[in-house]
Amino acid sequence: MLQAREDAIVQAANRLLAEKGFDLMTVDQVAAEVGIAKASLYKHFPSKEDLAAAAMVRMLGRARTFLASLPADGSAVDQLKAVVRWMMHIQLVGEMPSLPSQNSVLRAALMRNKAYIDGLMEVSDQIGGWIEEAQAQGVLNRQLPAIAVLYTLYARACDPVLEFLRMGGQHSDEQIVELVLSTCFDGIKSR
Repeated sequence: MLQAREDAIVQAANRLLAEKGFDLMTVDQVAAEVGIAKASLYKHFPSKEDLAAAAMVRMLGRARTFLASLPADGSAVDQLKAVVRWMMHIQLVGEMPSLPSQNSVLRAALMRNKAYIDGLMEVSDQIGGWIEEAQAQGVLNRQLPAIAVLYTLYARACDPVLEFLRMGGQHSDEQIVELVLSTCFDGIKSR
């Protein structure tokens, strides 16, 4: 029962973080969506920041599951494209938590959450390995530090271009994903 309630809380927080972002989401909204008192929510998560960290742990779990589902024989660049495509789809369906990058209290909560750090390191190591492999093969620019490429790919998970293109109404979600994927991997320079 306790685990089911925590799962419901994290699921509600994840949805609200995706819909409203961290700054606009309130603990009251999460509690109301789950149908519990705010005091009950605080028994599970002592702060809004800890709740956001739990949502990120959940998202990293989904990412690890997705990475494990990729075919082992795929090329490094195909694996990277699959990951970026998956992240953009998660954002477009409203399931990607939106967290500010400049919130020191939130950053501290994330950094003290072992499950978050472990999940982030596992995902980053796997994606980083593909980046280095693709660079060694000459498929990705060898002059770029792998960490810059990694952060560029991670940025697609919160890329506002997806929503701007969607609001324009000229492209389907799949077309939007492929357009942004192309700008990410092929660039905007004429070939």
